[in-house]
Amino acid sequence: MKKTLIIIGVILLVVVLYLFAAYNGLVGLDEKVTGQWAQVESQYQRRFDLIPNLVESVKGIMNQEQEVFGAIADARANYAGAKTVDEKAQAAGQVESALGRLLVITENYPALQSSATVQNLMTQIEGTENRISTERKRYNDTVQIYNVRIKRFPGSIVASMFSFGERSYFESVEGSELAPQVQF
Repeated sequence: MKKTLIIIGVILLVVVLYLFAAYNGLVGLDEKVTGQWAQVESQYQRRFDLIPNLVESVKGIMNQEQEVFGAIADARANYAGAKTVDEKAQAAGQVESALGRLLVITENYPALQSSATVQNLMTQIEGTENRISTERKRYNDTVQIYNVRIKRFPGSIVASMFSFGERSYFESVEGSELAPQVQF
């Protein structure tokens, strides 16, 4: 009789220890899923903060370049069309003024190149979208591990005892197959 009680006690102890381990494992996985979703949201926030600011920066730089290069082109045209010495002197002054503005801008912005700025914008957008994609995949991988754990026996018993429910995968919304539009 004493031996039977010891065997029953050991079996109960093993079951209780398993329940504790399974419960704590499910809590850990549930928190990991929640934390991974926070990473996805963090990358979304990066996108929402970064992209509009980059677009506005590119717009500003492109506008500055257009104004300066437009002024230089106008001044050159005026010089080419000047007939008298006074007109040529005035047109030369316009060219010098426009070039002076260009020098000031390039001193303030030594890497002033629209194509490089646009390339940087595209690189930042690509990097942001890659980060989001990576975090979504990590989230879905974590959800898969969690969902498998709560569906497999005997974990399914522990999951139902403590109300651990299935978590949803990230799924694209309709229209997400279309690339975001960047307009200047």
